[in-house]
Amino acid sequence: MSDPRQRATASPPPTLGEGCVRRYDPEALGPEDGTEFPGAAELWRRLQEEAGAKPEKPREK
Repeated sequence: MSDPRQRATASPPPTLGEGCVRRYDPEALGPEDGTEFPGAAELWRRLQEEAGAKPEKPREK
């Protein structure tokens, strides 16, 4: 699904929780939802360094 206009008509993924703690169900998300970002940890570390903050250690799974 590379056309962004097609995404606008797709139904959103299921959610968990209610109110201010409502979030997308991680088990229901997949690559078509834009969940793949292999460079996220590196980007976060670099942004933290640029902001002058001490980078956090990545959480282990």
